[in-house]
Amino acid sequence: MAQRRTPKLDKRQVVGTALDLLNEVGLEGLTLRAIAKELHVQAPALYWHFENKQALLDEMATEMYRRMTEGTRPAPGAGWRERVLEANRGLRRALLGYRDGAKVFSGTRFTGTEHAAEMELNLRSFLDAGFELPQAVRAFTTAYLYTLGFVTEEQGVHPVPGERREGFDVEERARAMRDFPLSAASGAEIFENYDEHFEEGLALVVAGIAARYGIA
Repeated sequence: MAQRRTPKLDKRQVVGTALDLLNEVGLEGLTLRAIAKELHVQAPALYWHFENKQALLDEMATEMYRRMTEGTRPAPGAGWRERVLEANRGLRRALLGYRDGAKVFSGTRFTGTEHAAEMELNLRSFLDAGFELPQAVRAFTTAYLYTLGFVTEEQGVHPVPGERREGFDVEERARAMRDFPLSAASGAEIFENYDEHFEEGLALVVAGIAARYGIA
């Protein structure tokens, strides 16, 4: 009897399957065993490419970045403000495209240097405006962390667009907190209108950067 051979897998195929499965099961349900089942292979076959789940998450984040930046480049001569706004708007859109996208992206390490070219241009735009390199790094990182944290909280309420978790009914929250009127009224500002709130928060970050370092 001929021995059954395991289909040959490449890393991008595994990662693509993992990202597709992520939208169905979320980060907690995303296991190497579940991915292997989708690929019709045994779980040990995946260890040729990824020694553990963190290695897989690193590659997933890298692929998310590739998809996010594919075919998109800031206009030539874009200043630091434009680059911060465009980069973080794009990051939010990309993360919202996956269930638990922000959690997957958070704390990962890119597996290549593809991001360095864009990073170089972004940092150069800061230096051209008068920032020192440490200031540029802190400024861009602060905006990035704002976006990552914002989307993490947003996806805690809306795991994917159009889906809302139980326990985040604003009116019910207001009734429960009726003895604390300001806190009760804040619900709509915290758990609704995420697009508007993201843009205002990002504007605050950009304005804070400019004010902190005295650069227009």
